[in-house]
Amino acid sequence: MFFSYLARIIAALSLLIGVSQLLLGISIGESLFLPYEQALARYAPGSTSAGAVIDRGVYAIVVATILGAVAEVSFRLRQMQRDR
Repeated sequence: MFFSYLARIIAALSLLIGVSQLLLGISIGESLFLPYEQALARYAPGSTSAGAVIDRGVYAIVVATILGAVAEVSFRLRQMQRDR
């Protein structure tokens, strides 16, 4: 049961990080904060482009969704075993 709770927490944190990365990438691409090159260097150091930041965000969201689904299956299985 410990790992189910841990998976749920990690999924929620991954979702938050993924959404923030996605929004950050879109903001950098649209030059909402600073000009493109300055914003990329300041808010996403080491990234080659805003698209790379968006990709990282989407990957994190996908991983969070899969991990959350696995955690929910674990909770449901535990609940079904308890109801028997």
